[in-house]
Amino acid sequence: MSFIEEIKAKAKASKKTIVLPETSDVRTIEAAILVLKEDFADIILLGDREEILAKVRELKLADISQEQALAHLEKATFINPRESSLLEEFIALFVELRGRKGMDATKARELLRGDKLYFGAALVKSGRADGMVAGAIHATSDVLRAALQIVGTAKDAAIVSSFFVMVMPDNTYGENGILVFSDCGLCQNPTPNELAHIAISSAKSFQSVIKATPYVAMLSHSTYGSAKHDDVSKVVEATKIAKELAPDIAIDGELQLDAAIVPSVGASKAKGSNVAGRANVLVFPDLDAGNIGYKLVQRFAKAEAYGPISQGMAAPINDLSRGCSALDIVGVVALTALQAQG
Repeated sequence: MSFIEEIKAKAKASKKTIVLPETSDVRTIEAAILVLKEDFADIILLGDREEILAKVRELKLADISQEQALAHLEKATFINPRESSLLEEFIALFVELRGRKGMDATKARELLRGDKLYFGAALVKSGRADGMVAGAIHATSDVLRAALQIVGTAKDAAIVSSFFVMVMPDNTYGENGILVFSDCGLCQNPTPNELAHIAISSAKSFQSVIKATPYVAMLSHSTYGSAKHDDVSKVVEATKIAKELAPDIAIDGELQLDAAIVPSVGASKAKGSNVAGRANVLVFPDLDAGNIGYKLVQRFAKAEAYGPISQGMAAPINDLSRGCSALDIVGVVALTALQAQG
């Protein structure tokens, strides 16, 4: 069974409800059909029901007829934000959340009726949905703005960041070949405090998605003081903060990559470490290192890369690449549903 099939199976064991707001895009409709066909999540689609159903005619589905596709799609919940009885409740919610930032009922009504990202986020905030997936036709900044203004950050998170699940073609490293890389998509140059929170969020993400014990390596070009530089000092301080904030999580650093994942090197360079040589969560010191690192592993090692998946929000809301396929959306829905299980 592939990694993503395992994720779907775990999601199906305790189904969650995911809202898909971008129903003007046929990839989103196709993804909804596939999710509902495999029955690992419940789906809310935002927009006019008849217009959404009509888009099935635009699809070219290989293994399913249009009649079957429509039958599966009918199992979704359809909500038109412009006509929904929830609108007044969500306007009041938005004003309550953002009134001090200048939000009033007129602005809230305009956003909730006109921008499905905000209505979708309100569904998550109100508990009617467990998560949201968007970004096929919206910029990352648009998705995150709606998410942060309405859903907000988790109480124990100082920063919203992202992670990739890297699935290696063999089982040599990590948790049977699976590792989490963070942050590779959002935070350009985190402070020590921010880096510490990224590490803690990444450990929790590993637990929620992989369902295994995280061992978090704070990566650097130095191991245990082998080099002196301000960049090294940042990782050392971040490690200290993370350990103080989350003493129950195995976190260590600063560690070079080989010391983090190769048992013999870890034993040599970082004696006594409870992480060295067995790390399955790799926290990079900045976005340059993280983004380059995951792409090197993806291309050179032929690893599967799933992400970026958001973390640090009060509920899972995940962004897509605008070049995504319907299958990509299905995979992110599965991961979002699993995050929502906690």
